[in-house]
Amino acid sequence: MKRRSLSLLVTLALLSPLVFAQSTWVPDKAHSEVDFSVLHMGLTRVHGKFGNIGGSVTLNDSDITKSTVNVTIDVNTVDTGVTPRDNDLKSAHFFNVSQFPTATFVSTSVTKSGDGLTVVGNLTLHGVTKPVTLNVDQPVGPVNGMGHKEHMGFSATTTLKRTDFGIASNFPAAMVGDEVKLTIDLDAVKQ
Repeated sequence: MKRRSLSLLVTLALLSPLVFAQSTWVPDKAHSEVDFSVLHMGLTRVHGKFGNIGGSVTLNDSDITKSTVNVTIDVNTVDTGVTPRDNDLKSAHFFNVSQFPTATFVSTSVTKSGDGLTVVGNLTLHGVTKPVTLNVDQPVGPVNGMGHKEHMGFSATTTLKRTDFGIASNFPAAMVGDEVKLTIDLDAVKQ
C-alpha cells in the first residue's frame, strides 16, 4: 500500500508542472509605459505618459484565460513634455500625488477576443476603484533579450472618464475633456 501511495505521489509531482504550468513576467521599466491623451478646450489632444511601471503578469501557459495581471503605475512620473503642466497635474487640482502616488490595476478576468484578449479588472486611481476593460492585442514573443532573459510584449487600450475617479472634477469638460484614452505598452521579462 505504501509503495502504491508513493508511486501516485511521484506521478502527481511529475505531472503537476504540465497541469499547472505558469510563468511570471515583470515589466521592464525602461521599455514599458502608459500613454494618455485628453481633449483640451475641445480643440486638440494633450498627450502624456507615465513610466516606472511595476507589478507582474502571471501567465497560465496552458490556458491564457486563467492568467492574471497586477500592475502598479507611479503617478509621480506623469510627463507631458511641459514642466509647469506636469507640476499642475501632480497637484491637488488633478492627481494629488502627495496623497495618491500610485495607481493599480488588478485583473478579475481574461477572455479571448478575436486575435487578442479582453482583460477586465479594477483600476484604483486617485483613491477611487472602478472596473476597467482593457482591449489587449495578441501578445508578442517571447524573444531573448539582454541577459538572455525572455521578453514578451503586451499592448492594450482603454478609455475612461477622469470624473469617475474624482480627477479635476472642478474643470468643465469644455476645458479638459472627460474621456481619457490610454495606451499601455508593456515589455515584460520572464522571472
